[in-house]
Amino acid sequence: MNHPAPLTAHPPAAASPLRLVRYALHGAFFVLLGVGLATAGLPALPPGLLLAAVYALGVARERRRPAGAWAGAWLAAVTGLWLLLLLLDRGFSYLAFPLFFLFLHLLPVRWAHPAIAAATGAVIAVQATGPGGLTTAKVIGPAAGAGVAILTAYGYAALYRESRQRQRLIDDLVRTRDELAAAQREAGRLAERQRLAREIHDTLAQGLSSIVLLARAGEGAPPGPAADRLREIGRTAADNLAEARRFVAGLTPPALEEAPLPEALRRVTERTVPGAVFRLDGEPRKLPVQAEVALLRLTQEALANVARHARAEHTAVTLAFHRDQVTLDVFDDGAGFTPGTATGRFGLHGMRERIAELGGTLSVESAPGEGTAVAAVLPVAAS
Repeated sequence: MNHPAPLTAHPPAAASPLRLVRYALHGAFFVLLGVGLATAGLPALPPGLLLAAVYALGVARERRRPAGAWAGAWLAAVTGLWLLLLLLDRGFSYLAFPLFFLFLHLLPVRWAHPAIAAATGAVIAVQATGPGGLTTAKVIGPAAGAGVAILTAYGYAALYRESRQRQRLIDDLVRTRDELAAAQREAGRLAERQRLAREIHDTLAQGLSSIVLLARAGEGAPPGPAADRLREIGRTAADNLAEARRFVAGLTPPALEEAPLPEALRRVTERTVPGAVFRLDGEPRKLPVQAEVALLRLTQEALANVARHARAEHTAVTLAFHRDQVTLDVFDDGAGFTPGTATGRFGLHGMRERIAELGGTLSVESAPGEGTAVAAVLPVAAS
């Protein structure tokens, strides 16, 4: 059985209500001690003031450092001074109630319960020396107080553990949010790199290719300044075309530069959704850069949606090479959504357009509570 967290432990920030409970218990101790000193005689004043000083020292120390070996000695001193006051005046019996919480918080369960029983017995014994001797009320009262203290302490312990768990959850959510924000920034940066690569490939590189072809067509002209100029134009355009192609190659996503497409998808799968499974079917073969980038981006987008929204227990990514096409499937058994209303929000509309530009198709099947399946098909010829 777990016993309540120590009073001297520093709870998380989310446990401020628990900190108030601790302060309330400390305050109750000083109030009850003050009431006892007000009704007791002068002989109780020196040990009473000493008990207040020792207890205050423990409260001040708990704010600076966790409980350690000193806690046992401190608790023994507080208990000893209380027993001395109890022998001097029965009015200090009420101090037993906050002491019960100290026993529960600072002692293991196997020692806390016997300590509570012993303190309860001491209170009953002292009360029995008063008018009327030992009565049922004098037994039931202290015993009921001990029972209430034990139940309250275990309720406090449950609240403390729940607060710690909630704080850990908040820390995980904050960390996940930061990781997702970083991933989104990286995805935006890589998307812009790919956009520049496509623009250069579709405009500058194509224009230079046309210039090279025209210059080569004019190389058959009669010798002369014009022919020399055409050859110079051809060489310059060819050099610039090679430079443009090297620049486009340099804008390829790092994930595809470091590894072939299947391995890049495996790394993305394992990094984005812990526990997700990557499967490869068929014999892998090299695809054009545009096709590999599109499949990589689709996988990143689909897995990011799984991490942010799905709350899935199982996620699988399957890349399959067929004779005349390549397929990519991303499946999860999470919360799902209504495709007609959420496709744009989840960023899949742009991916559908990218796949369509390569002659392929992208389909999304989902329903609330039934998971999501994203399937892309790219014809090999078009790739």
